[in-house]
Amino acid sequence: MSSSRPLVIGVSELQRRPGSRREVTRALELEGLAISTAAVPEGGEIQVAVAVESLGDDVAVEGRVTAPFVGDCRRCLAEVRGEVFADVREIFQKHPVEGETYPIAGDHIDLEPMVRDAVLLALPLAPLCRDDCRGPAPDTFPATVEGEGRPEADDPDDVGASDDPPRDPRWAALDQLDLG
Repeated sequence: MSSSRPLVIGVSELQRRPGSRREVTRALELEGLAISTAAVPEGGEIQVAVAVESLGDDVAVEGRVTAPFVGDCRRCLAEVRGEVFADVREIFQKHPVEGETYPIAGDHIDLEPMVRDAVLLALPLAPLCRDDCRGPAPDTFPATVEGEGRPEADDPDDVGASDDPPRDPRWAALDQLDLG
């Protein structure tokens, strides 16, 4: 194993003894793990805890991959942070079947493609900041989350506070129209 490639695992000793297992744990950073709605943040540490087992010529890898994520709430667009967990059960073969198994290269396997696939598939497609998030209140500008009130209406000392929501300045040009 190379320190620059922490997910490259030697398997020659395992393959000599079918049925033998080896526990592998790693904590590392991988760049470029993102989908349109969530991503592993820069510097986010991915935890890999797997067992590598010889099946004769093939090698089985089974365990769990854990990664932090950051995204935007699908309802209110607030930043959401969390952690994803992916259970993995994969086979590595000298002659892999594309899309089904991963390659054994010489006397080692590279777990990085498997870890990348697992994390990308586990990232949430529509993150939520909390289960009861109601999203933005459509009648207020600037937008607030429903049920949380407008900041200017929350100040009892503000005598200028009105029950009418402020007008969206983008619609101001329409006030100039004379339709009558």
